[in-house]
Amino acid sequence: MTTVRLRPEGPADGAAIRRVVARAFARPDAGEPAEPGLVDALRATPAWLPELSIVAEAAGEIVGYALLSRVFVEPGRVPALALGPVAVLPERQRLGYGTDVVQAALDAAADLGERLVVVLGDPAFYRRFGFQPASRFGLVSPWAGLGAPWQALVLPPDVSDPPPPPVGEVTYPSPWSLV
Repeated sequence: MTTVRLRPEGPADGAAIRRVVARAFARPDAGEPAEPGLVDALRATPAWLPELSIVAEAAGEIVGYALLSRVFVEPGRVPALALGPVAVLPERQRLGYGTDVVQAALDAAADLGERLVVVLGDPAFYRRFGFQPASRFGLVSPWAGLGAPWQALVLPPDVSDPPPPPVGEVTYPSPWSLV
């Protein structure tokens, strides 16, 4: 496998990220997927955290992408993160780039002191990072009715006696209504 460079997205990466996300989520006869528009729309909101928009670059080409954006847990408007979209070029899937870019994003979030990440996705993939059904944490959202695909991860605390993770309804910024 080619050496992968994991880094936050840069100012010139927008078109390449859009291409990766569009190709990863493309479905025959389904038109343009919503996920590239989600990324573009999130960039224009306070939910956008540029240091948590991570690309995987191999041989000078962006081949993978993972985004963590701001969500809140109510009551109390407790900050948390939503993981997604996560995308890898179809011809580069199953080579470890997805795992690499998700782990880099989670590590960056932990380094920033973030505590909670939620994701809607394949439990078989996200379990390797420690995600569990979000209902186990007392979290609800518009996707809670989907069961196991809606998951949560409590990141390791940077203090010896951390507060418990928040419990309640996860609220997403308006661009998430695109998906």
